[in-house]
Amino acid sequence: MLDYAAKLTERPGDMIASDIDRLREAGFKDRAILDINQIVAYFAYVNRVADGLGVNLEDFWGKK
Repeated sequence: MLDYAAKLTERPGDMIASDIDRLREAGFKDRAILDINQIVAYFAYVNRVADGLGVNLEDFWGKK
C-alpha cells in the first residue's frame, strides 16, 4: 500500500494495472483500493492548492 501511495504521489503518470494487481495480491479489496487512491489523491490536491497559494500550513496551525 505504501509503495502504491508513494508512486501515485511522486509519479502518477507511471501508474499501471499491475500496481492495482499488487494491492489485490496483498489482500486489498476493490473498495479499499479506491479508498487508498482517493486519500492519496486528496492529500496531493490539498497540498498543491496550498503550495499554489503560498500557504504555509505549519505557521497557520501553529498560531493560537
